Amino acid sequence: MKKILRDLYTIVKLFSLDPRRDIVLLQKLRQYFRDGQTLKRQQQQSELVFPFGRLRPFLEEKYAESGIASGHYFHQDLLVARKIFQRRPVRHIDVGSRIDGFVAHVASFRRIDVLDVRPLNSLVPNVRFMQCDVMGAIPAPFLECCDSLSCLHTLEHFGLGRYGDRIQFDGYLTGLDNLEKILAPGGILYLSVPIGPQRIEYNAQRVFSTSYLWQILTGRFRIIGFSFVDDAGDLRENVPVDEQAVAENFHCRFGCGIFELKKPPNRAGRKKTKPQKK
Repeated sequence: MKKILRDLYTIVKLFSLDPRRDIVLLQKLRQYFRDGQTLKRQQQQSELVFPFGRLRPFLEEKYAESGIASGHYFHQDLLVARKIFQRRPVRHIDVGSRIDGFVAHVASFRRIDVLDVRPLNSLVPNVRFMQCDVMGAIPAPFLECCDSLSCLHTLEHFGLGRYGDRIQFDGYLTGLDNLEKILAPGGILYLSVPIGPQRIEYNAQRVFSTSYLWQILTGRFRIIGFSFVDDAGDLRENVPVDEQAVAENFHCRFGCGIFELKKPPNRAGRKKTKPQKK
């Protein structure tokens, strides 16, 4: 009886308050139970001992493609990992990027140091982790300590509290200043953020206009490469950049801008410009 109630609960959880979706779901469930009956008949005719456990219906994969090969994370993680493999830096540090995406890609061929405001309790080969709030003071050992640095789909969250960081309206600027401090002169920063009409979608993320990004980045770094993932989820690699494309956010409403930035080798006497309000 307990198993029956548990299985019934599992099925009921699949339903929503959307009648059209639920009608499609019923059709898929019908096929699911038909396939299950076929499998049970085959079990009864077999000499193999393989009993049925709890029901765990997955109804969508049969009708989907073989995998997801599009979108912000898929393209940025592969693109930046490939560039790091090609450049072979002495030391690479990552700030806040996905452990189960980009960090795992890089760790498959080299060591990577990871800084994140949240803890990581798993031990992963080639991953050296340190819990660190990059909106706070950077520990002395991390000042100008690496020739390669990444911060992918992370800076837009700084100061919104989503990941336990403190609320700070301009937290992304503090984070950008600290990324600059971590990177050694002449080093490369790989930075990605959402691009489109500028806005805060509290507390998920900020979306940056590309004209504003050009303004706050060129005062600190030299832009040596720009790619982006468009609204359809497709990668546009090493695109030509002109004023009109920048002004139009490369026709993105919610895209992903991927920057390759080089920190100038000589920092003496440089003055930062305060970004203008948008």
